[in-house]
Amino acid sequence: QVQLVESGGGLVQAGGSLRLSCVVSGRTFSSYTFGPNTMAWFRQAPGKEREFVAALSGSLSTNYAASVKGRFTISRDDDKHTLYLQMNNLKYEDTAIYYCAADAMPLRGPSNLSVRYDYWGQGTQVTVSS
Repeated sequence: QVQLVESGGGLVQAGGSLRLSCVVSGRTFSSYTFGPNTMAWFRQAPGKEREFVAALSGSLSTNYAASVKGRFTISRDDDKHTLYLQMNNLKYEDTAIYYCAADAMPLRGPSNLSVRYDYWGQGTQVTVSS
């Protein structure tokens, strides 16, 4: 069983920054380790559908939602099995629960489709005050 645990959320003023982390543990994805698998961040605001934020493939291809491009940066440390999301210039509308997700199939691209991801964390709350 693969576990994803997010951390780093909190309350921040508009214009501020936060860095989210997601640690992957448990058995590896099929016969591969963490490295070749695409990881992603999604978020869900109150009363809204879950939406894509950013994804990063094992080959370091990235994909960002238009609403966060230029403000958020996704990265990974394969040795630590950890995914990061650096969020700068936060806006009120970034307030949401942020979820980490992992694609169990290795060597695929950074999809923005939630159905492509097999493992999900419990989420971490990000609240931006205006």
